[in-house]
Amino acid sequence: MTTVRRSYERGITTLALDAPERRNALSARLVADLADALTEAGKDGDVRAVVLTHTGNTFSAGADLNDPPHPDTLVALLRQIVELPKPVVARVTGHVRAGGLGLLGACDVAAASQEATFAFTEVRIGVAPAVISLPLLPRLDPRAVARYYLTGEKFDAAEAARIGLVTVAGAAGEDVDDVLAPVLDGLRRSSPQGLAETKRLLTAKVLDTFDRDAADLTALSARLFSSAQAREGMTAFLERRDASWVW
Repeated sequence: MTTVRRSYERGITTLALDAPERRNALSARLVADLADALTEAGKDGDVRAVVLTHTGNTFSAGADLNDPPHPDTLVALLRQIVELPKPVVARVTGHVRAGGLGLLGACDVAAASQEATFAFTEVRIGVAPAVISLPLLPRLDPRAVARYYLTGEKFDAAEAARIGLVTVAGAAGEDVDDVLAPVLDGLRRSSPQGLAETKRLLTAKVLDTFDRDAADLTALSARLFSSAQAREGMTAFLERRDASWVW
């Protein structure tokens, strides 16, 4: 059974992360299923754009600590989203944590409802947002990302829009699909060639970051996740207690 639900309507393929019982955590299986779905959408001449969304109240809780993807595999998925010759639009109506934020950073456009919340929680379990920085750091406000990377604080959709994590945040009571309607209409009216070449212009600097830093950040991620502090941090998280370093 796949962890990614697919649907299609008028040139738009929607891929919904569909493991709500695991809070759509990025397991090795979910990452593989999403990569397969993106490959299929990229090859389909009837697909103008891809909407990436979720079932349940969490877009993604980050890496699945029981079945984490290899850092190389996560890098490949993020790069696939950035390089896909069709725009990828994130639709968020729930919580996004840690590695899930990397998916948002890789997307070309992101819209979030007022109910959405965000947090870079890696620092609290003894690791760092290494791999996901590849698409995120070129796009986020430096001062804001320093604060949220270092503290792990939770922030809302309006703040996510202010710092560049999402493109637009819905107002109180506003349906995120109403926010996305003009975006999807514009994509449907655009030529496949025009979209592909325009996306290539927009993502060039992000791909430069992948070329320059992917190997180093992958090695950093692997080293941190195998460390004693990370083992303590992940154990504390799973046991729902403070880690040993918390004052």
